[in-house]
Amino acid sequence: MDSMEVNKAIASVLTAGIAFMVASLIADGMVHPTRLKETAIHVDMPAAAGAPAAPAPEQPIAALLASADEKAGEKFAHTVCAACHTFDEGGKAGVGPNLYGVLGAPHGHMAGFDYSAALKAKQGPWTYDELNEWLTKPAAYAPGTKMTFAGIPSEKQRADVIAYLRTLSKNPEPLPPVPAQAASAAAPAAGAPAGGAPAAAPIGPMIAAAQPAEGEKIMQRDCAVCHTLTKGGKAGVGPNLWGVIGGPHGHMAGFDYSAALKAKQGPWTYDELNEWLTKPSAYAPGTKMTFAGLKKESERAAVIAYLRTLSDNPEPLPAAAKPAEGGNSQAGTTAAGTAPATEGSPAPAK
Repeated sequence: MDSMEVNKAIASVLTAGIAFMVASLIADGMVHPTRLKETAIHVDMPAAAGAPAAPAPEQPIAALLASADEKAGEKFAHTVCAACHTFDEGGKAGVGPNLYGVLGAPHGHMAGFDYSAALKAKQGPWTYDELNEWLTKPAAYAPGTKMTFAGIPSEKQRADVIAYLRTLSKNPEPLPPVPAQAASAAAPAAGAPAGGAPAAAPIGPMIAAAQPAEGEKIMQRDCAVCHTLTKGGKAGVGPNLWGVIGGPHGHMAGFDYSAALKAKQGPWTYDELNEWLTKPSAYAPGTKMTFAGLKKESERAAVIAYLRTLSDNPEPLPAAAKPAEGGNSQAGTTAAGTAPATEGSPAPAK
């Protein structure tokens, strides 16, 4: 390349640079942007002074525990908390301590775990109220804690989690009494089973209109993992359910039922099965059955209608119930709500 070509290349670069500079100067002279007095997006920041304040609970935890769902609490804990904690008896610590037996135990309940000074300074056991406050906002309950979890804003979820933590013990702590001022809102309706289960209306009329096939679908969905349904079937986590309606509470010979169910006398009535399916832990406190229950009456009725078919001689329907079209014509032979039934409700019953 001769010197003339080199000069042309250098001149081109210089010309382009001069043109860019001139264009910038002209643009600055033509455009006069107005600076905002404040940012377009305003973010409220908490005051830095002092420890963060935990939201005040809306109602006493005792009132919420009366209707808490420990199964939902278990699901939450194993989804959100299992990354740092273990829950089985004798389980090893992770980022956080093992939580078996935490309720009613000292704040530093796991021997050998390196708790923060903030928690070491806390005296006395973990009570229901203190656990509720801690789970609301750990950083506010114990400023300086190593716990990075922000907290559970929902009171219902906190109650569910605490109800689950209560089950992690050979001798669960007694539930706290519901304060008088909260009793009207938290106490079960008259006639409801103890422990917070909703009152169940007589189920007979609904069984008459229920479809056993629908109940079978629910059983296969929710219960078949723990129960067998065929005649002579073996026990799984829960007992075989053939012949459950009309049998005693411990209807399957040789099955290891909980003391809570062994204490129940007489056969399962339709109404008792309905009550059990509504919330097993309320019908028989201390049951090994972890199934939370069926909230919909229509689903409970369908399941009971299906369980009724698991028999060579299905039990008569309550007198108040008329059989659905194509149903059994034995209705009317027993007193309303007293037709026997046995423990064979869905999910692991023991």
